[in-house]
Formats: sequence, structure tokens, C-alpha cells
Amino acid sequence: MRLRVAAGAVAVGCYGEVVANFRSTLTSLAGGILSSLFGGKKKARDTATVEISAREAGAVRLSYNPEADGTPDPGEIVWTWVPYQENDGRGKDRPVLVVGRLDADRVIAFALTSKPHNAERDYLSLGVGEWDHDRRPSWVDLGRVLRVDEEGMRREGAVLDRKRFVRVAEALAKRYGWGAV
Repeated sequence: MRLRVAAGAVAVGCYGEVVANFRSTLTSLAGGILSSLFGGKKKARDTATVEISAREAGAVRLSYNPEADGTPDPGEIVWTWVPYQENDGRGKDRPVLVVGRLDADRVIAFALTSKPHNAERDYLSLGVGEWDHDRRPSWVDLGRVLRVDEEGMRREGAVLDRKRFVRVAEALAKRYGWGAV
């Protein structure tokens, strides 16, 4: 009989521990749900560079305003991680040309490539520039609108001269209906 009582006591002890753990889990879960419903921790802003549609970009005001201040400005070529077109989570650190400001923290940009794209509709030749240490000719990809967050920019690369920037801005204004420089 004593053995049964001891065994029963052990079983009751285990049951009590399971109930306590279950109660703790429910309390934690309920707290998380209530916190998200009533303004607990705010979600951090996504700072990744992403491809967006021209419609999402809205009425972009193309402008030339480069300033060597550590933030991406229209007319500058900056480096950021750019997702591949397959949008499968892979990408590449590459230079992009900033053409306008979307809001206080984000800009509209277009990726540069050194892969030749002569006479292709979506690409405009920029020639060589300070953004490429190997001094290879570059093309700007006009077909992919990128939203770059200031926090997602890795570094400033160079300033595109006004003459070449105006050529890009005119091509973008024609293609997307955005206000030119």
C-alpha cells in the first residue's frame, strides 16, 4: 500500500508540473497576442532593397542633387544588395543609380551592370565611370525599378555627371511618365 501512495504522489507531482508548464505557456502566448493587438513592440522597418512596380513608385520627381553626405541622393551611384530577378532570396551587391526620392528614408534607383547590352530596349549605356575600379563600360537597367532604403545602402560610390544623368532621366520620363530634371 505504501508503494501505491508513493507512486501516486509521484504521479500527482508530475501532473502538477505539467499543469504549471501548460499554464506558463498559455500565459506567454496570450501576452504575445495581446501585445501585438494593442501596440506592443513595433516591427522593425524592412531596409532591404526591393524591386517595385512603377505604379508602386508613384509620380517620381526625377532630380539631380548629389551631396557627399553619406546618404543616397539623386545623381549618385551607391552600392546596395540587389535581389536577382527570380526573386528567390538570392542577390548581389552592386552599384545602383539613384534618380529620385520616394520618401524621407527611401529612394528610387536603377541597377548598373558591366555586362554589355548594346541596343537593348531596357538598357542605356553610361560608359565608364568612377563607380567601377576596373573602368569597365556600364549600362543602367531601366526595366527594374528599385526601392533603396538609406539603411540598406552599403556605401556611396560616385557621382554621375549631369549630362549622363539627364539622358537617363529623359529615358525614364518617356518610359514611366515621371517628371524630368
